[in-house]
This record gives sequence, C-alpha cells and structure tokens, in this order.
Amino acid sequence: MSISLQKGQKVSLSKDNAGLSKVVVGLGWDEVKRKTGFFSAKPAPIDCDASALALINGKLTYQEDVVYYGNLRHPTGTIEHMGDNLTGAGDGDDEQIVVDLARIPAEYDRIVLVVNIYQAVQRNQHFGMIENAFIRLVNASNNTEMCKYSLTDNYSGMTAMIFGEIYRHNGEWKFNAIGQGTNDPGLGELIKRYM
Repeated sequence: MSISLQKGQKVSLSKDNAGLSKVVVGLGWDEVKRKTGFFSAKPAPIDCDASALALINGKLTYQEDVVYYGNLRHPTGTIEHMGDNLTGAGDGDDEQIVVDLARIPAEYDRIVLVVNIYQAVQRNQHFGMIENAFIRLVNASNNTEMCKYSLTDNYSGMTAMIFGEIYRHNGEWKFNAIGQGTNDPGLGELIKRYM
C-alpha cells in the first residue's frame, strides 16, 4: 500500500519491503493552462528536468555523480536516468530515474532528487506555472508504489525544486519528502548547494 507523504515526512523503504533492491523514482508535473490572446505568440512549453545527485558524506564529490539528461548513467551503473521529457504532457511519470539500492557503493549515503526548469530565466518560467507535481517511489521488482509526495505549496517565482532524497540510515534506506523551492537558474547552480 502506498504511503502519501507530507512535506518533511520521512519513511523507511527497507522496513516493509524485504529484499528491496531497485526502486523507480517517478517524477511528474503538468503545465498550468495559460491564457493567450488571439494575436499573442504561443508561450514556450515548460521543460522540467529531473536529476539525481549521489552524495558522499552529504557532499557532491565528483561531477559524474550528477545523473541527468546529459549523463544518463552513474559510473557505478546503480543510478540510471530513463530520458528527458521536454513538455510534461500526458498522464503518469514524466521522467524516471532507476536506483539500484542493493548495489550502491557504501560510501554513497544519499541520493538527492531535484527538478529544474530548463532556461527558466530566459523563458520567464517558474514553478508557479506548474501544477500536479509529484515524486513517487516504486518497487521495481513488483511494480508496487511504496510512497508518493505531491507538492502543494505555492512555488511561484521558484525555478528549481529539491523534491526529496533517498538516504541510508542505520543500514536501511529511507526517503525524505523535502519540497524546497529555490531560485537557482539551472542545474549547475543547484548542485553547488551540495559541494
């Protein structure tokens, strides 16, 4: 049974999922319908990009530890981005990241899951123009949703989002629903928070 999380809530992934190995992190969002005039130019679609940051002792150590549309696979093979969705159109997950928890090297203690709006500043776009945003974790072995966190706060003006993190604590994997919006104009600035 899936657990619906609130902002700041933590849940154990290992506890009720004996033998948990791989999880699919699904991220989804919809663009708020924008009014356009008859003669006005059609606004550019909002391109949200999901990324996973693999941290050692809570810090981003190597450039290769950022898994995103430009680096789809972590060097260890334990984190894999399933590809870029340019519009967020359609139901279900817009982007997915597969994490092999059983094989992640011991020095990695957390995987931070972030989403930024591609060219947000240039396109004058922000998370106030996004609705129905969520992150969910699915047990890859049986395709069962373990937990889901839907954003409910007002993120108007925010150009990036720290959705949540999967972290190792006392030998078990847990998930923390963070939901922190930032004004970082791109992924390069966002990852500096973890250096």
